[in-house]
Amino acid sequence: MKPPPFEYDQPQTLDATLALLAEHGDAAKILAGGQSLVPLLNFRLARPERLIDINALAELDYLRFDNGALRIGALTRHSQLERSVETVQRVQLLSEAVRLVGHVQIRNRGTVGGSVAHADPAAELPVAFAALDATYRVRSRDGERLLRSDELFLMQLTTALRPDELLTEIEVAVPPPRTGAAFVEFARRHGDFALGGAAVLLTVGSDGTCERARVALLGAGSTPMRAPAAEEWLVGVKLDEANAAEAAARSIADVHPTGDIHGSAEYRRGLVEVMVKRALLRAAERAMEVM
Repeated sequence: MKPPPFEYDQPQTLDATLALLAEHGDAAKILAGGQSLVPLLNFRLARPERLIDINALAELDYLRFDNGALRIGALTRHSQLERSVETVQRVQLLSEAVRLVGHVQIRNRGTVGGSVAHADPAAELPVAFAALDATYRVRSRDGERLLRSDELFLMQLTTALRPDELLTEIEVAVPPPRTGAAFVEFARRHGDFALGGAAVLLTVGSDGTCERARVALLGAGSTPMRAPAAEEWLVGVKLDEANAAEAAARSIADVHPTGDIHGSAEYRRGLVEVMVKRALLRAAERAMEVM
């Protein structure tokens, strides 16, 4: 199939992009990597009057560490994040998550900002960013806003971005010492959308007791979800099989996923529980390795 007709703009600066968004609003769509938008266009599920191609905005293409934080420009390709040696060493959770995004060709073209703005609850990066307490910087001609994950993601494929706003940067704090990370998911085939998964960060004390926990769930609802009950319970606990199972059960206590042709709600709920347990044990093992 072919997309419906549209007008096309390729602004050369961020200011020019924001001016176009201010002028056209809901009638326009941003084109970055195109890995989500182009299929929607081809199937006529999206019918924008205008595409604003931001691939010329080099100012949004960066990956750098600054004052204990990793700052990722929205136009950064998945493959850039995947190949970053410093990210592997300092923010392992992101490196694990991005390797599970689609296939190599998709990662070469797809952008980090595009994955976030698309807001697919089965996407890996939004879940990893939720576990990392990411901050999202969005811009319009009227100014700038900083949003958390629970503020940005509203429901499936829907964010709090206004029609005149553009996501420009994602920032995450580098996890503290003695932190182990793990991203675990289940998909029927490599590259398929995951049916369930979990992102975990565990910081442990000198005796191996958990001092800080972050647990985010993939495929458990219409947005990336945190598991605060499990996070609170884990503090002061030493991770073993039994405690990991208890924390995993607590993480899905209030979770009600939607079933579909790929799996019932009950199946998905049980799958997420298993993924959380595996991620917890893997993260705990890694935390002990770096002590």
